[in-house]
Amino acid sequence: MRRRLDALSQDLSRREEPRSTPTSSETGPSGLGQAVGLGFRVTSEFVAAIVVGGLIGWQGDRWLHSSPLLLITFIALGTAAGFWNVYRLAMKTGGK
Repeated sequence: MRRRLDALSQDLSRREEPRSTPTSSETGPSGLGQAVGLGFRVTSEFVAAIVVGGLIGWQGDRWLHSSPLLLITFIALGTAAGFWNVYRLAMKTGGK
């Protein structure tokens, strides 16, 4: 019985050795998938910053009756914030 168990153990260890290379599902998303995901994230963060800045400026102009002054100011601030977010994201992913 002991010989049979040893033979089975050796057979199993020989069958497990070729699995040393990871499969594509174990390594995560492909390079193209990561790039597309990063592109969508950059675009959405940039557009969201501009839209939020525009909405704040538009609402502020409605409350204070200051026509386009706050709208232009907050769109400019939203654009700057969008660029800053993209820059921070680029520095974080570029450091890998």
